Amino acid sequence: MSQTTYNRALEIMGDVCIGCSHCMKVCPTEALRVSQGKAKIHVDWCIDCGECYRICPNRAIRVMDDDFKQIFNYKHRVLLVPSVFFAQFDDSIPREKIYNIIGELGFTEVCAVEQSVDTLIDEVNEYIKRAPLPVISSFCPAVIRLIQVRFPSLVDHIMSLLPPIEITAQYYKRKFAKEGIKEGEFGIFYLTPCIAKIASVKSPVGGYTSPIHGVINMDFFYNKVYLAHKQKIPITRQIKINGELSSKGVLYPTTGGESMHIKGKTLAIDGMDNVIDFLEILENEEIEGFDFLELRACDESCAGGILSHRNRFLTAESMKKYASTIPDTHNLISDYKKYCSAVVHMDKIEPRSMVKYDRDIDAAIKKMEGARELRMLFPGIDCGACGAPSCEALAEDIVKGQAEISSCIFLRTLYEKRGEISLEEAVKIMENIWGKSRFDKKI
Repeated sequence: MSQTTYNRALEIMGDVCIGCSHCMKVCPTEALRVSQGKAKIHVDWCIDCGECYRICPNRAIRVMDDDFKQIFNYKHRVLLVPSVFFAQFDDSIPREKIYNIIGELGFTEVCAVEQSVDTLIDEVNEYIKRAPLPVISSFCPAVIRLIQVRFPSLVDHIMSLLPPIEITAQYYKRKFAKEGIKEGEFGIFYLTPCIAKIASVKSPVGGYTSPIHGVINMDFFYNKVYLAHKQKIPITRQIKINGELSSKGVLYPTTGGESMHIKGKTLAIDGMDNVIDFLEILENEEIEGFDFLELRACDESCAGGILSHRNRFLTAESMKKYASTIPDTHNLISDYKKYCSAVVHMDKIEPRSMVKYDRDIDAAIKKMEGARELRMLFPGIDCGACGAPSCEALAEDIVKGQAEISSCIFLRTLYEKRGEISLEEAVKIMENIWGKSRFDKKI
């Protein structure tokens, strides 16, 4: 299950994983299984939402971000900082202090990610006039990948406009070109509160190549900045601060911060379970009349990002408080319209290839029918004792030759009762799923 055509942002460390199955139970695309006592990711089904990372009790899932030291490969080092990062700190710590520490850590320039929001809002309102409704926001990469994998019939509704991080990065790329700074001399880095955005930068949808050179884990970077603050390190370097930002930009990553500026009937939904519930209703055509849907995978949107350090409600409140102190527009709007409007649009987003049964249609139909018959045999309680997240998932694995019918503990007990398999054989099956060490304990 390790082969993939998509960039991965998560990795299970086999030497740390204890095969507890917590991750398997929360995965929204059933991309996880337990085998030989270890969790394994079916990476082509993984959407990098980070739900498994969030719940793992043993910290066995690693974020595959970029090495921080690579920033020093460039003469000009720009850090694109999201508003949510500053909200990780207590309001008593001045932004100027945080900017200076970022410079001391090695960056030569810092820029607010959401600078491009003001221009993007105008683009979105124009886009909606000619797009199939409802338009689904392209802001959250985990939601985009969720739709590609689990709701492919809805991909045409995903807005083919770049999110703010990519537009701001494009602005910087063109700004450096205008200043005569060559490619290879400047590096653009993004500080992310979200695991899915690591994967989206490495493997963007819509036929787009990101100008971002690296993605930095916000939780890791917060700890570096906060430690420097506590140690009161001296400031010896100067950093160029491009802090132009509007209140619209600050609130854009929060729930409702995007939809509130869109004309027409809109809806803002956060939290993976809530998003899935709504997409199921939308796919079944049980709802209509909406022009724009702001769907975010995390509770409180980016304020509750997987790599966020602070409580999500305090983070959101801090962002609202700061937004109330700054203007509704900023001074770089005309520059963004001049340099970025031509590169905002993406190509059409395609469904992600997720072959459940077989690439051959006839074989797939036979396997689908076989899986249906198996589901009728299974108890339907989704206990997970088979190493799959649900009875349906086990049925699919069996018809694909990736599991045995005896993996089901209920059917296996029936076979034992009939004398069709021995106790030793039943134990061996469980050892293959959950690991031999689990059955060597003395009680």
